[in-house]
Amino acid sequence: MRLKTIQVIAALAAAVAFILAFMAAGVLILSGLFMAVGLTAVGWLAWSLVRQVRGRGRDRTASRSI
Repeated sequence: MRLKTIQVIAALAAAVAFILAFMAAGVLILSGLFMAVGLTAVGWLAWSLVRQVRGRGRDRTASRSI
């Protein structure tokens, strides 16, 4: 059985579509990973700043009462 030209073109188009789908999935996973790293960094920064401000507030109240 010989393949017709349209069948060969359809098979090539399907192969390209699968390759693009796998690339898009990889980009999605990679961007999700970077998003998680970025959110973790921002969360740590906010937590450390809040902790620093709270620590300074306690030092000021302790020095005022002396």
